[in-house]
Amino acid sequence: MPLKNELQTIISGIGHVTKGNAIQAAADYLRKSKAASANPEEKEHIKEQEVKALLNYAQEHNFFFTNLNKERYLAEGAEQKVYLDEDGLHVTKLNDTIFYASWIDYFNSLVLHNYFFPATNYELIGFYIEDDKIFAAVKQPYIFSTGKTSEESVKEIMTSNGFINTRNADFYNASLGIIAEDLHDENVLTNNGILFFIDTVFYLTQDFFK
Repeated sequence: MPLKNELQTIISGIGHVTKGNAIQAAADYLRKSKAASANPEEKEHIKEQEVKALLNYAQEHNFFFTNLNKERYLAEGAEQKVYLDEDGLHVTKLNDTIFYASWIDYFNSLVLHNYFFPATNYELIGFYIEDDKIFAAVKQPYIFSTGKTSEESVKEIMTSNGFINTRNADFYNASLGIIAEDLHDENVLTNNGILFFIDTVFYLTQDFFK
């Protein structure tokens, strides 16, 4: 199966991605809830609708994340907070999808990350509520950096996956219609000479669906 067709089946929820079942299930629930309440006037409030749907989903499936140990806090960026798990081998990230126009876009980004970079798979483990705000709680292997990441090494890996460098740390795959952004040295770590992509931001363009 051509790569683009394979990715289309994965994004649609038909194809399988390692540890991606919960991600695909949540995305599928959102797609169905949006289809059931299709209303042109509601498109301006997509995220508000999605949050309501995700809260319903979490309640129906008892899928709230409540085991956060704030004493294990590691770091945070504009979009997420990171906590080291008790086993010391994984991290839990709380993401509020600020970089995405919709929660569907965020879930699609996770699925694409898992496809291209399985060594740092994201696993959706629930939804976390704090101050009336909802976060996705995702689990990922903890990568310890042992050296500075080379921009050229990142470009080499992205090029091998069909992406061209458009500007700074952003890339585009024209044949797939996929954008990858923010792949700087804080989001791509080097451990003993091996690069690990720990934080990626993927976007699907209209060309992806053609």
